[in-house]
Amino acid sequence: MSNICQICGRNAQVGFSRSHSNIASKRKFSINLQSKKVEGKKIKICAKCLKTQNKV
Repeated sequence: MSNICQICGRNAQVGFSRSHSNIASKRKFSINLQSKKVEGKKIKICAKCLKTQNKV
């Protein structure tokens, strides 16, 4: 399974790392995924959705 939130559909973003000499190299910004059981099924959920679920 890939790193995608199964509730909101968020996934990793792409950006640049910048060195001291300002040279750009590609990098990934991963999301904070957690494995949780919801209604008897194990799903991958991002921390942002998890906070919202706990609020409601």
